[in-house]
Amino acid sequence: MQFEVRKTWKNHLGNQRIDPLRIYEPRSIAEVQEVVRLARARGVNVRAVGSGHSWSDVALTEGFVLKPTGMTRVPAAEPDFIRSEWAGRKLVRAEGGARIRECNAWLDASGMGFENLGGYDGQTIAGVTATSTHGSGMRFGPLNDALRSLDVVVGDGSVQRIEPSGGPTDRAAFEAHFGDRRALVQDDHVFNAVCVGIGCTGVICTAMIEVRDRFFMREVREMHPWAKVRRDLEDGAVLERHEHYELAFSPYDDGYAYPFLVTTRDTVGDPRNRPWDKRMRNWLVELAALFPYTPHIINLILDVRPALAPALLRGSIKALVKDRYDEVSFKVFNIGNANILPAYSCEIGVPMDGRHIEAVEAVFRVARERRELGQVYQSSPIALRFVKTSPAYLSMMNGRDTMMIELIGLNGNDGGIELLKAYEEALYALGGRPHWGHLNTLSGSGDFVASMYPRLADWLDVRAALDPDGVFDAPFTKRVGLSRGSFVA
Repeated sequence: MQFEVRKTWKNHLGNQRIDPLRIYEPRSIAEVQEVVRLARARGVNVRAVGSGHSWSDVALTEGFVLKPTGMTRVPAAEPDFIRSEWAGRKLVRAEGGARIRECNAWLDASGMGFENLGGYDGQTIAGVTATSTHGSGMRFGPLNDALRSLDVVVGDGSVQRIEPSGGPTDRAAFEAHFGDRRALVQDDHVFNAVCVGIGCTGVICTAMIEVRDRFFMREVREMHPWAKVRRDLEDGAVLERHEHYELAFSPYDDGYAYPFLVTTRDTVGDPRNRPWDKRMRNWLVELAALFPYTPHIINLILDVRPALAPALLRGSIKALVKDRYDEVSFKVFNIGNANILPAYSCEIGVPMDGRHIEAVEAVFRVARERRELGQVYQSSPIALRFVKTSPAYLSMMNGRDTMMIELIGLNGNDGGIELLKAYEEALYALGGRPHWGHLNTLSGSGDFVASMYPRLADWLDVRAALDPDGVFDAPFTKRVGLSRGSFVA
């Protein structure tokens, strides 16, 4: 198998980079096994990267990097051996390197679609599930909750098919085909650890996801002040009335009482005969996002006249208002060309027990303090998404319904990183948990991580069993206290 020696790998923004010993691009599970076994024998670490859309250091390693470019098939070639009880369900097994957009294309052509998605389609299946990426809507958990089966190369180089108890694979057929070459593990405890393994429990080579029939959605975007949005959140009915509900806002009240963009999405019939302007978003906004100098112009304005930030944010929110956008579901879930703007993000999940209201006002407070103390301004709207509790041990939503707060900054904005850190600290005090794939300053010192995740000890037990030699350790795992022997639960 070919490999590159000491070639720089960096994420899509370029804020995370490393010069690993080797970069491999395996094309099969057998080639992944070969790399993991070599790494274990030579005492180096392995990290599988996705498409590089994490802003955190979660994918970095000084050892061997596995790029997924050779494992992108949808559906995967691996046999499923579906039990009769599962035969009527809509299941697709994709290779771990397949991006959401490739999966969407295949599913759409096959008359199917994901039940729920996040706002971007460039990440890999393995990446979005391993970090508990999510959409927004209280009927839906994070994307890892749609997983039904995983083919994983674990720390000794062997392959395990890991599923929940009563999973879809017929054991007799599986064992007759593979013999002792692969193990079938159908255990809720193991599955709930591995499905959000953040690269520490093995290399995800295939992922089976449960989907649904192809469907269409209507998106409505309205602008409201915080006072109304707060009343709606306290009442809670708006979260039950709509399938999907999310918010974007400015943390400033200059000229408008904290402007909020309220987005709702619900299932509708096929919109093919509806007017063209109802089947697209605001074309001027989409065009501006495509213009490569847009963030530079915004940053220049903020450098010269930082006090214009509230007006710019309010204007950008107003520009996104749209009375109706009807399309096939995966196009509505995708937030559009805003995804290509060079930006970074910190995202914190807080419990929806009243602290989610406090969290929004804590963001107001931090933004006000940083503006007064050092003329540091928020450069992009802040997003709020609402996610159902998840059984995955290291999901941000484990054990609680969660409001995720995405704190976005345009690349190059003066003081922007420091502002995110200030938000982060304020939200930790309200029970916040950071998204593993977003910028964070989480430390494994003391019992900080254990205080956030009550099932951490269970996750660590599974991790130790699947990777006893620490092959999947990394700078990230050492920083947050998840490396072998670095954390006492």
